Amino acid sequence: MNLDKLFHLKERNTDVKTEVIAGITTFMTMAYILAVNPSILSASGMDSGAVFTATALASMIATLLMAAFANYPFVLAPGMGLNAYFAYTVVLQMGYTWQMALAAVFLEGIVFIVLSVTNVREAIFNAIPMNLKHAVSVGIGLFIAFIGLQNAKIVVDGATLVSLYSFKASVADGTFNSVGITVLLALIGVLVTGVLVVKGIKGNILWGILITWGLGIVCQFIGLYQVNPELGMFSLLPDFSNGISVPSLAPTFMQMDFKGIMTLDFFVIMFAFLFVDLFDTLGTLIGVASKADMLDKEGKLPKIKGALLSDAIGTSVGAMLGTSTTTTFVESASGVAEGGRTGLTAVVAAILFGLSLFLSPIFLAIPSFATAPALIVVGFLMLTSITKIDFNDFTEAIPAYICIIAMPFMYSISEGIAMGVISYVVINLLTGKMKEKHISTLMYVLAVLFVLKYILL
Repeated sequence: MNLDKLFHLKERNTDVKTEVIAGITTFMTMAYILAVNPSILSASGMDSGAVFTATALASMIATLLMAAFANYPFVLAPGMGLNAYFAYTVVLQMGYTWQMALAAVFLEGIVFIVLSVTNVREAIFNAIPMNLKHAVSVGIGLFIAFIGLQNAKIVVDGATLVSLYSFKASVADGTFNSVGITVLLALIGVLVTGVLVVKGIKGNILWGILITWGLGIVCQFIGLYQVNPELGMFSLLPDFSNGISVPSLAPTFMQMDFKGIMTLDFFVIMFAFLFVDLFDTLGTLIGVASKADMLDKEGKLPKIKGALLSDAIGTSVGAMLGTSTTTTFVESASGVAEGGRTGLTAVVAAILFGLSLFLSPIFLAIPSFATAPALIVVGFLMLTSITKIDFNDFTEAIPAYICIIAMPFMYSISEGIAMGVISYVVINLLTGKMKEKHISTLMYVLAVLFVLKYILL
């Protein structure tokens, strides 16, 4: 099989080796979803084994669709944030059953398929001005760096909302050998990954993950790192004691319950899933594609319809399997940073999601302190798009700035886009610049919808 013809590798200045490394890297930076998604969704009463299988299968299917429909290096999986909203808000707080929540996710996917086929999502993507698109890329960079800092516990809750982890306190309370050492390893991992990036080592981000994990295993062997499940610190070695078996999908497969479909509450839930997924996905596509220089001169993404369709179908298929909204992962940026430019990157990641069903102990053993340096360094690589923003024109720069700071501080890609769009329209409107800017009607519509969302939801 000629991979070059299939994926247009030469045309995009890449080769099979680069794409394979990129696929492995993206998978490694987001393999945590295989462990995290079951633990979050099981809070709603779902079977965690079935959710693990559903997560791996939904990720594999949706990512293969991305490769087939769009030939892009973007990888999909059940989204973080959306899974928490599913379990903690819809089920535990609002009192819906997880079966009804799955029905809302399924219908959201159907609405998305319609919006993708009718070009509505593509029109929204194209309506966002170029400076704001660069700002989205920068904001996502800060956002995933912040997630990395939290995952590694370098940044923790404090009197000032967030603060630096205290090694002195961890020595005093006896947690240095469980938590403290992992924070230190994550910091070393950032420096190691940084050096590998500077040296231009192929697969630098993947090597950063493996070296950090390897250092952790060494620390476990010599007793510097001590397993403490109470603090969420588990063995760093894969546990094959239960053999190799794939957990049954039966408890969650096709369990959607459409009973409450005609209520206002159900519509609000579906709209919330729809809104967050729509703008998280658009944000990720804008941010990662602009970083990979995939946008054309007008700031449009060729084949975006295929990318959006794979995301929409993935969401409905995921709900049928038994998992929350499947979406394009911002961690795809780590594969793009490794040089991934085609659907071959996505195919490699999809194959690994399939294999993870049988090798779950390996992927469940990858600690968050080992993947955190990758997220932090990828954050830096995405931040470099800030140089493309026109800071001489304040009507462009201020909305871009608002969009950038909103993402990490509000902990949401979609909120960043909402704030960016509202401020862009309002500032240009009040300063009389709307005519010379040729702001599209759709931007005004989006601004009004975002304002209504804050009033009504």
